[in-house]
Amino acid sequence: MQTRIEKDSLGNREIPFDAYYGVQTHRALENFPISGLKPKPSYVEATVHIKKSAAIVNNSLGILDKKKCDAIVKSCDEILSGNLREWFVVDVYQAGAGTSHNMNTNEVIANRAIEILEGKKGDYSVISPNDDVNMAQSTNDVCPTAIRIGALMNTNKLLSSLKNLEDVFAKKSKEFDHIVKSGRTHLADAVPVRLGQEFGAWSMNMQKHSKSIQVAMESCKELGIGGTAAGTGLNAHQKYREMMVKQLSLQIGIDFKMSENYFESMQSLRPMVEISNAVRNLAQDLIRISNDIRLLGSGPKTGFFEINLPAVQPGSSIMPGKVNPVMFEMMNMVCFQIIGCDTTILMSAQAGQLELNVMMPVVAFNLLHEIEILSNAIDVYVKFGVEGITANESRCQTYAENSISIVTVLNPHIGYLKGAEIAKEYLKSGKTIRELVIEKGLLSEEKLDEIFDLKKMTEPGIHK
Repeated sequence: MQTRIEKDSLGNREIPFDAYYGVQTHRALENFPISGLKPKPSYVEATVHIKKSAAIVNNSLGILDKKKCDAIVKSCDEILSGNLREWFVVDVYQAGAGTSHNMNTNEVIANRAIEILEGKKGDYSVISPNDDVNMAQSTNDVCPTAIRIGALMNTNKLLSSLKNLEDVFAKKSKEFDHIVKSGRTHLADAVPVRLGQEFGAWSMNMQKHSKSIQVAMESCKELGIGGTAAGTGLNAHQKYREMMVKQLSLQIGIDFKMSENYFESMQSLRPMVEISNAVRNLAQDLIRISNDIRLLGSGPKTGFFEINLPAVQPGSSIMPGKVNPVMFEMMNMVCFQIIGCDTTILMSAQAGQLELNVMMPVVAFNLLHEIEILSNAIDVYVKFGVEGITANESRCQTYAENSISIVTVLNPHIGYLKGAEIAKEYLKSGKTIRELVIEKGLLSEEKLDEIFDLKKMTEPGIHK
């Protein structure tokens, strides 16, 4: 393998001749052969956006040569369009704060910019990863800013996916609104509800989670870029902070704002925890809803079987004809992973000391990973799962008519205690609740016809 020699403050290293990364990335590859996991594409893009903005701003301020600026911007644009991604190679589990990731980005941008200026990779006299690409920056303000930007870009996609799920639940709510079924509390028979009411509750739940996520996103719009090493802004022009926020807003299309306190923005990972908590809260409700759908679709012969779930693949390698609720099982697994990611983020956020939280690399991966997999999961959950749900109306009707809890509607007429006696006898005798009430002379047949309107039981009111 052909190599080139590069030098850093620790000495010389042989680098693969064609590599766009440099000596500091090479050291990270040697030091951290941990998981094989590489940075999320959105984290790379967010970091590159920062480098592009910094070049433009520093050139506007007269401290970066225009020729260098143009080459850096062109290099960044190539990466943002999808090129050179294979050279972002540092393991997720790396040096604290993300210095290795930051330098990997600086080196790839610099080496491509050197080529654009017709130099040779590794000739940092043309463009320096540290002095030019990283001008007015530190890992300590770049990485928390990149996490915020990456999270916002990913979360916008999640909100779109979530709106689709909200809408399809709402559509099913209308489709199933006329179907009365037995409600269940404690997994035991309860008063009648409509199948559409169950789906309507799920739609509203998704809408409320969407609002919670949007509120959490606001914290990530406040950027601490320009804090440099410790929040002081050392080595950055006085106008750099404001200009960076404006430039990033223009490039990315998100209305960013300057940090109210640059020390706080570098010390605390509060915004990342806030978004992660909102995503985790959504995940726990998706687990609950998916479990409910699996219960309602259980069977077909020995379960509830009130709804039919789409058959998307054979369900068993040994049992012919078996079909499983695979999309809803998948969603559970994704959500369990999200809860694990959120726990990692929470533990990492409290592990900072003084001017910096050095656990940012693992936070970056877990936050962007959880948002990405949930968005992807919701897309197929809607397409191959929820959209194809149909109702077994006759099964719903049978359960509703035979539920012990329809005796509840008699409370205003015969009282709770007599109702309890009727319920007990109903279970033992094999007679219907109607037959027992008439037999005991508690109510007339005509009155029972008025009272036992199952659909009316699914709305507020006292049925007399």
